[in-house]
Amino acid sequence: MTRVLITILAVELLAQFINAIGASHINDLLWTLINYLPVSTSKAAAEQRRLQAEYLKIRRALNATSSQDEFAKWAKLRRQHDKLLDQLEAAKKGLEAARSQFDKYLKTIRIFVTTVPQYAVPFWYGKEPIFWLPYGWFPFYAEWIISFPRAPLGSVSATSWQLACSGVLKLLSEIIVFIVKQLSRQSKTQVPVPAAKTTIGAREKPEAKKEL
Repeated sequence: MTRVLITILAVELLAQFINAIGASHINDLLWTLINYLPVSTSKAAAEQRRLQAEYLKIRRALNATSSQDEFAKWAKLRRQHDKLLDQLEAAKKGLEAARSQFDKYLKTIRIFVTTVPQYAVPFWYGKEPIFWLPYGWFPFYAEWIISFPRAPLGSVSATSWQLACSGVLKLLSEIIVFIVKQLSRQSKTQVPVPAAKTTIGAREKPEAKKEL
């Protein structure tokens, strides 16, 4: 049953990884990466990036132009600004529909990769022992709980192994997150102390007092 043991561990590790990072962050990263590939939405995404860059450029120029002193230039920039804004909004609406469909696909994949195996594997291998406990090390009630619901008495069931993997991985992830937060806080609080600067006059004063 080594294969089942590793499968359950891998599924729980993947599920914990997704929960730690966040499904939305993973979706954003995959959406950004996939739009650099030759897919149907890549051209629309590239066009949106181009429009956004041009819009920001026109907006900066518009803010730097006075409507009173340079009215003709300001009016021209204003028309370009409004036109680009409309084009940018239209491009965003088109990509939002594709992004919504993309998120649905990813959610379906996550369900089949993590949620379905989390229920299917323990149910399918519910009567099989993942591994056996040392004889006589645990009392009867402990062996019964560990073998719950259908594994032979004295063995570790798939459900118990799944719960153990989930608990340990969650604890490890919390410890890692805590350590990372503490290290980031320490790096922020450590402010370099400037070296003390002494002037020549300050050094000469004690020497002058000694001579007196």
